[in-house]
Amino acid sequence: MTNSFFKILRSGINSTFQDLGRNNLYHIGLPFSGAMDRRNFLIANSLVGNQKESAAIEFAYQGPLLKVVKGNINFAITGNVNFKIKKKSLKTIDGECYKTYVLDQGDELDIISTSQSVYGYLAVSGGFKVEKYNNSYSTTVRAGIGANNGNKIANNDEVNINNFKKKYLSNKLSFVNPKIEYIRILKGTNFNYFSENSLRKFLSEEFIITKLTDRMGMRLKGPKIENNKESNIRSEGLIKGVIQVPPDGNPIIMLSDHGTIGGYPKIGVVISADYDKIVQLSPNSKLKFKLIELEEAEKLYKFYKIQTDNLINQIK
Repeated sequence: MTNSFFKILRSGINSTFQDLGRNNLYHIGLPFSGAMDRRNFLIANSLVGNQKESAAIEFAYQGPLLKVVKGNINFAITGNVNFKIKKKSLKTIDGECYKTYVLDQGDELDIISTSQSVYGYLAVSGGFKVEKYNNSYSTTVRAGIGANNGNKIANNDEVNINNFKKKYLSNKLSFVNPKIEYIRILKGTNFNYFSENSLRKFLSEEFIITKLTDRMGMRLKGPKIENNKESNIRSEGLIKGVIQVPPDGNPIIMLSDHGTIGGYPKIGVVISADYDKIVQLSPNSKLKFKLIELEEAEKLYKFYKIQTDNLINQIK
């Protein structure tokens, strides 16, 4: 694969370059960012023989339509995604996720939509030829930093591919994205601000994910969560997955591009093992929370990591 590149004919919705995130910059107001669904990102790179830190294209709801202008491209798509390969011979192939394909010069890849989920990933053998910012390819659009000059992928962009010295890969993984019964959480630092009645509602009743959801945060609608102390507090540091409750009583879950400080009370935080699951829930989906202890959360994360490593080892 030498000097290959493709042209973006349709950018899709919120298509950006992402990797595993940007470490230790909270002190200057920059979150980790990185792929929303870590497991699907890692699997995508593994299928095409890349290092786990290689950049991939993350898209939401609808992905790009691209055309190979020069060279050949070995690629894979992960997530619950509908896509088609349009060969220059006019033959159309219905794509299958978790499987590698080769695009020849003149072929088109049409990533039509995600299916009952939000995010999908496109990885290519060799990786995308993009620049790092603070040792990460992750694009944080609100800050204007990362690959592609901190911008979303746009129509008519030309995307270059790094040289890939190995032969084309033919890999396939049998994998079904897990469903959820509930999202497990730990107590937030302001858990005791809320009344017993509100805590009971929060941990027993359903919430609906609203359309006011993006890479920065997820707004929920459901039973009003009232606190007994202050609806606004002195701004404190935030982390990915923390659940804030503003004065209207409707929780907000902070996601990968979240602000690094916030002044709403924090009732809980989504455990790391469940983060991939919650980001894939589309607007109007329903969810319930379950409170667990730190020791259990640590065990669940170790199990999540073992599962992910086992999936990747099946490819190698």
